[in-house]
Amino acid sequence: MSATRNTAQRREVIRALERVQGFVSAQDLHGHIVRDGGDVALATVYSQLKKLSDARQVDVVMTDRGEALYRRCVDDTHHHHLACRTCGATVEVDAPELESWSQDIAVRFGYDEVRHVLELNGICPACRPR
Repeated sequence: MSATRNTAQRREVIRALERVQGFVSAQDLHGHIVRDGGDVALATVYSQLKKLSDARQVDVVMTDRGEALYRRCVDDTHHHHLACRTCGATVEVDAPELESWSQDIAVRFGYDEVRHVLELNGICPACRPR
């Protein structure tokens, strides 16, 4: 199945992503689909999320436990996230200095089509101990 094919399962995963607020695990997303009467296997949810991620149609962040969390892309340009390790709140971050640095490194070593992933996480103001 091609990454661009718009299957019923893909549409169901996308609809579920559009209904949830913030980032969600594949298992939690599957739970939402099932509770809403959908019939998509958990393995299919994982597969579709991978394809949507590869197509840059969903954002992905990793928790401290190594679990991937997904969210329908709000911004279709390249961006990064600052995520709270406690509650999962996420802010999209524009980092032109990082983009410039990554291109400088690519040029220095003769690389083309360089991509990168930067994950920033901390404790948000709402979760920070007072």
